[in-house]
Amino acid sequence: MFPATVALLLVDLQVDFLPTGMLPVPEGDRVVPLANALMPRYRTVVGTQDWHPADHGSFAANHMWRKPGQVIDLHGLQQVLWPIHCVQETWGSEFAADLEAAGIDKVFRKGTDPRIDSYSGFYDNGHRKSTGLADWLRERGITTVHVMGLAQDYCVKFTVLDALKEGFSVTLIADGTRPVELAPGDGARAIEDMRAAGATVAESGEL
Repeated sequence: MFPATVALLLVDLQVDFLPTGMLPVPEGDRVVPLANALMPRYRTVVGTQDWHPADHGSFAANHMWRKPGQVIDLHGLQQVLWPIHCVQETWGSEFAADLEAAGIDKVFRKGTDPRIDSYSGFYDNGHRKSTGLADWLRERGITTVHVMGLAQDYCVKFTVLDALKEGFSVTLIADGTRPVELAPGDGARAIEDMRAAGATVAESGEL
């Protein structure tokens, strides 16, 4: 069992990010059994959940003549356009069926504002509004977070970077993540970005 100051942060282990989902992450289903195995080792387990309204500005379908993967300006921020995914109250927004979600102590939903996307579990992409995650962790004496989930090169990466900015010690559980890789090598570049920012990168067996 890890000390009470260490929390496990599970990023977006949702149906739509599994290989059969609307925004499939290759091999994304393979991280779910690892999450189940790790959760009992932590006194605090937090999950994040993409929770988009149907009219979200990050959905390509909401922009005439646009396709997923294109980049637009969305209210002053560069925005990758995605397939419709994790729409509030739909099956795709639920946690993966095989995830033992009862072991999650608190869930923080993000991406609820149709005008701005939220990759990070801590802030929207413009750092305009906090989810409250950092304060919640601090109130419980958490100083270190171990992060895993989907997708490595977007929501995991930005969650790790924001956790570091908030002053937490961060370990990325590398075998507990998978990249979506809009461009080849995005996953490897994301890991290097996280390491360069101060995160420790480790395999689950090294924890």
